[in-house]
Amino acid sequence: MTAGVSQNDTDIATSAAQGPFALSGPVGKPDPRRVPLRGDLAHIGLAGTHFVPHYAVPQPRTVLPGGAPLLAEASEAGEELCVLMEGDSFEVLDVMREWAWGCLSLEGPVGYIRLDRLEMLAG
Repeated sequence: MTAGVSQNDTDIATSAAQGPFALSGPVGKPDPRRVPLRGDLAHIGLAGTHFVPHYAVPQPRTVLPGGAPLLAEASEAGEELCVLMEGDSFEVLDVMREWAWGCLSLEGPVGYIRLDRLEMLAG
């Protein structure tokens, strides 16, 4: 042990280096279709487990009559992940032009839906 450094100090330093955000090596990337996480943004519910520049509080919106496809990309050509039914609640996390990115729940599925398929926010 180094002079002036107690065993307790060493234990605290070791514990801190192995905490929940320790840089201990590569981490597997979660499935972007199941976890509301992008490189720039994540659902606020992931704040304790994933580090990104911004966290979003979901804005619940209701799917309009006729339902809507949930797509893997913000494009009509994107892969259809599932079809949301009329009245389903969709948690909007980001809006880009005519598309909303979000999820049905923190456990997914996650994808893009056309804004015109969601109820308008009151305001």
